[in-house]
Amino acid sequence: MASEIKLPELGENIEKGDVVRVLVNVGDTIKADQPLIELETDKATIEVPATSGGKILEVKVKTGDKVKVGQVLFIVERRADAAAAPPPSAPAPAAAKAAAPETPKSAAPAAPAAAAAPAPASGSSASAKAPADKNDAGLRSAPPPVNRAPGVLAPAAPSVRRFARELGVTIGDVPGSGPNGRISIEDVTAFVKRIMTSGGPAAAPKRQPLPDFSKWGAIDVKPMSNIRRKTAEHLTAAWQAPHVTNHDKADMTAVEEFRKAHSTVSEADGVKLTVTAIVIKIISIAIAKYPQFASSVDMAGESIIYKNYCHIGVAVDTPNGLLVPVIRDVNKKTIKDIAVELTKLSQKARDKKLSLDEMSGGVFSVTNLGGIGGTSFTPIINQPEVAILGLSRTSIEPVWRDGQFVPRPMLPLSLSYDHRVIDGADAARFLRFIAEALEQPLTVYL
Repeated sequence: MASEIKLPELGENIEKGDVVRVLVNVGDTIKADQPLIELETDKATIEVPATSGGKILEVKVKTGDKVKVGQVLFIVERRADAAAAPPPSAPAPAAAKAAAPETPKSAAPAAPAAAAAPAPASGSSASAKAPADKNDAGLRSAPPPVNRAPGVLAPAAPSVRRFARELGVTIGDVPGSGPNGRISIEDVTAFVKRIMTSGGPAAAPKRQPLPDFSKWGAIDVKPMSNIRRKTAEHLTAAWQAPHVTNHDKADMTAVEEFRKAHSTVSEADGVKLTVTAIVIKIISIAIAKYPQFASSVDMAGESIIYKNYCHIGVAVDTPNGLLVPVIRDVNKKTIKDIAVELTKLSQKARDKKLSLDEMSGGVFSVTNLGGIGGTSFTPIINQPEVAILGLSRTSIEPVWRDGQFVPRPMLPLSLSYDHRVIDGADAARFLRFIAEALEQPLTVYL
């Protein structure tokens, strides 16, 4: 009996991807859960497994194709004894050929973040054809966002997800009334009704069309990659937060002496003590002292969410665009542990092998341009986080010490923060704490 294998749900807000590689051919016999294609989504390259076993009769996609959730990928002749496997809710990363170590889980529940806090209810627009719920007449306020842990999909049947998509609703925003929060069609309908009766979310600003540049000369138009498009969308949303940037400098003499003293032993263990790894550890101590730097603003709920865990994201420059893998539980790790994990995650980012989970759950981000150059910059907050620290290139500068100028390696620090949560004075104290910890490490214990 012939059956179709379709592209399953890949995760919240992921509806399409580019086929990187087709792993099977016509005539191949496959097993349930066997990888069939590699797919590049907005955030990672993943493998899409078979939902059932059988013989491949037809391959309906090829490398370079753009495919959407629900699109037919293969026609398979099912074996009589082949039991269908349940549709996967979260395909494994393409790189995960061997068992990956279990990711530590946060002690407190968290909502999704490239982001670890709930995003405000997205600008979902409801169709005027949405059925009315007679029991909802008294509801006059928009529904609050739903809190779900990073990487956890909203529990809903494929038919419910399809119904939500047809109405322009993000399924993850809908609160479920069924067992364990399972979402029904009635829940989606009620959600749409509440949005409509409350006036709905603010309309997105109208995009002005660009002029016809070809009037002035030859042009090339190249479509954005999935990662570049997602980065543009994310940073556009992030810029809605009122950004302020504080600048400071840290004398790196003590850090360089520390690195020299420990480099021989560390490198013998295959570990390079980088400035980024050291700064990440110091940030975890600073956050314990200033917890508002690991928070998120919930404007819909008129509250501030404080996270009782310390996962730090690190911006990595890759040929495919900027990616931000997350190092978890930094406060529980040594500088050496952080350095090892940073090296591994950075290489996975460059190889396009990061999983979605490895880019989720951050409470604060770090970006280091020191290897390229520059004296300072204004990093953009990785929304819904509220702060990000930028590092520029260390340079030798004359510093006044004991009645004379002496040459010192000075590291420029740039802290961007969300002024809705963080006041300028607290930002200055936070940044000074980091600078002083680099200059005199024992000050972190005062």
